[in-house]
Amino acid sequence: GWVYQYALVDRTGGHDPGQLRSLQDWLLTFELKSVPGVAEVAAIGGMVRQHQIVLDPQKMAAYGVSQRMVADAVGRANQEAGGASIEIGEAEHVVRASGYLRSDDDFRAIPIKSTANGLAVTLGDVAWIETGPQMR
Repeated sequence: GWVYQYALVDRTGGHDPGQLRSLQDWLLTFELKSVPGVAEVAAIGGMVRQHQIVLDPQKMAAYGVSQRMVADAVGRANQEAGGASIEIGEAEHVVRASGYLRSDDDFRAIPIKSTANGLAVTLGDVAWIETGPQMR
């Protein structure tokens, strides 16, 4: 059964429900699970945020872009890149490229293909992107 319940409340109004849910999922859950005797931490409520891409079929046809091309481009853009290590003095530093997309503008800038005259067709050219609640 339930032993302890709590609610995250932002009395300042500086955080929306999605940000509070992220705080719960990515910080508090791990901290609470590390407490001896805690078997499970379950989150109820809040809003899980996601970037939503709504494709415009007319713009896609005009640019010659398929859904597969969009999916492949988003997949390529949202990856971590492997790295290497560099030794400087007695210290070793790991170098890697972070490719995770963070904002709607990051998504809009994803290149999908090049036109005949070398211009990039981006996701923002063929889709509407916004951050919203995850579909349930």
